Amino acid sequence: MTAQYDAVVIGAGHNGLVCTWYLARAGLKVRMLERRDVVGGAAVTEEFHPGFRNSVASYTVSLLQPKVIADMRLAERGYRVIERPIANFLPLSDTSYLKVGGGLERTQAEFARFSAKDAAALPRYYEALERVAQVLRDLALKTPPNMGEGVRTLLAGAAQGWGLSRLDLATKRDVMALFAGSARSFLDQWFESEPVKAAFGFDAVVGNYASPDTPGSAYVLLHHVFGEVNGKQGAWGHVVGGMGTITRLMAEACRETGVEISLESPVDEVLVDGNTVAGVRLESGEEIAARRVIANVGPKLLYGRMLDASHQPEDFRRAMRGFKAGGGTFRMNVALSQLPSFTCLPGEGEHHRAGIVIAPSLDYMDRAFIDAKLHGWSRKPIVEMLIPSTVDESLAPTGQHVASLFCQQFAPELPEGADWDDHQDAAVDAILDTVEAQAPGFRASILGRQVLSPKGLETKFGLAGGDIFHGHMSLDQLYSARPVLGHAAYRGPVDGLWMCGAGTHPGGGVTGAPGHNCAREVLAGR
Repeated sequence: MTAQYDAVVIGAGHNGLVCTWYLARAGLKVRMLERRDVVGGAAVTEEFHPGFRNSVASYTVSLLQPKVIADMRLAERGYRVIERPIANFLPLSDTSYLKVGGGLERTQAEFARFSAKDAAALPRYYEALERVAQVLRDLALKTPPNMGEGVRTLLAGAAQGWGLSRLDLATKRDVMALFAGSARSFLDQWFESEPVKAAFGFDAVVGNYASPDTPGSAYVLLHHVFGEVNGKQGAWGHVVGGMGTITRLMAEACRETGVEISLESPVDEVLVDGNTVAGVRLESGEEIAARRVIANVGPKLLYGRMLDASHQPEDFRRAMRGFKAGGGTFRMNVALSQLPSFTCLPGEGEHHRAGIVIAPSLDYMDRAFIDAKLHGWSRKPIVEMLIPSTVDESLAPTGQHVASLFCQQFAPELPEGADWDDHQDAAVDAILDTVEAQAPGFRASILGRQVLSPKGLETKFGLAGGDIFHGHMSLDQLYSARPVLGHAAYRGPVDGLWMCGAGTHPGGGVTGAPGHNCAREVLAGR
């Protein structure tokens, strides 16, 4: 096959769009292939009920790299983020709640209602977390050392390890605890109050099918705090128009550079000639020749379905069989006739513009995970609700609202071969019962809903096991081991095959970092 394109990119999610833009800006002829009828991957906005629109899967922003925003001129194109007035609101009982955010002193005052010791410890905790988060920020746009490349590996490791080596001993201990320990063991070092530990521990189980007692869960806690919004580190916010605004503007930038974006063009197979990529074959049978194939799909999908096993070395195939993916996430969008009123804090308030987290303790989160392991889903799941229509009137009719329900502890695969299609309604009932217990009348206010089980997330977005990170964010699948040792530099096991998705460093979330880094490596080797 004669190459028609310098590169073909599989999947028009945000990382694919970022990678494509950098390549096209450098003069490469690039074609994007997207199986759905819209760009964006999991960062899309859709009307799911007449007059009601919302971010379908990914639903909030913080981690998108400032360099990507600036380079693609997203702000000039209309990218705008509204910050949360407070970070999270946790209903604890019929009479008690906890708010986090709105400034250090305000959060300390909230913590003091539960523990004066915890309030006093908060500044030191934030400082410790920030020192470690800065390590991640410094590494996010770097290519990890690729094991097996001799002196090059040693030099890259030394250069990137220099910042870590300069940390004081206490921070190095925190790095170890956060990367290898459980969320509970780390938080127990700092706090005594269960509500306070729950407020921070929630981040450790977001998209992570694990207990807060699981070793390595502390890293997921850290992964959610190294971003920024409008220059404020650690902040989260709502993109006006929903998450689809981000990818729509990225696609606009790509098209301006001459990129050809083909929708409804699902890829069936990556074509290989000898040990070199030749292009791709679409499910329609059409073959597209390209010098490079860059996959924005997850490793499980790429190596399990798109690249024939005969082109994968045996040791690589074995490593990929051990690659863990499956996020335990259940996603709902609901159209509401009115705002929910919480028993512990009735009426409308700033808490409606926060992340509303129903998970009052680490023990609650642990029980939810155990329940899911035994039965397939938790009867009292972890639920985070965001109501973006409180700050973005474009999403719902006047006086009505949309809410995102991001729910944790739903098994990627149900026990005994059961199918999610047969049990989805029962899981929805468990979620709504959980919300209803805190906000009576919530179920009656629902006008319409969109439901995505782990199977639904895989079917709609190609997320293996519903894994929003394209693979577990555990120590054995991070940095130089993401997705596996020897292939951390965005390179596949076949010459000309590249990876630019969340299954590569630095991992999941709407960051743009994997796409940015992959493009840099492609251009460096051209």
